Amino acid sequence: MRRLKRTSVVLVVIAVLMPVMAAADPIVGVWKTEPDRKNLISHIQISACGDKFCGQIQSAYDKSGKEVQTPNIGKKLFWDVASEGGGKYGGGDFWIPMVNVDVVPQMTLSGDTLTVRGCEHVVCGHQKWTRLSN
Repeated sequence: MRRLKRTSVVLVVIAVLMPVMAAADPIVGVWKTEPDRKNLISHIQISACGDKFCGQIQSAYDKSGKEVQTPNIGKKLFWDVASEGGGKYGGGDFWIPMVNVDVVPQMTLSGDTLTVRGCEHVVCGHQKWTRLSN
C-alpha cells in the first residue's frame, strides 16, 4: 500500500513538471525565418504545448523590414513536435502555407540557429531560423 502511494505521488509530480520542463526547453522563444519565395520573413513563436512543442506565425515583414499583414498571421505553423534529445526535434506536423501542404518536420538546434527541414514525398526543403528572444 505504501509503495502504491509513493508511486502515485511520483506520477503526480511528473505530470505537473512535464509542461514546466518543456517550457524551459531551449527551442521555446521567438524565431526569425529566412525569406520565403515571396521574400517575406516571419517571426515564429515556439511554445510548449503540453509535453510537446508548437509554433505560431506571429508577424511577417517584407525585404525592407516593414511589417506586412498576411492571412497566415496567427495560424499554427507546426504542432505535436517532440524533443528527441541532443538538440533534435521531430514528429508532429508542419504546415507549409505557400503550397498548403503538411509535412513531418525535423529540427536541429545549434546555439541560436534552428535548422528546420520537411519533406513531401521526394521533395524536401529547409531553412535556418535565427533566435530573436527566449
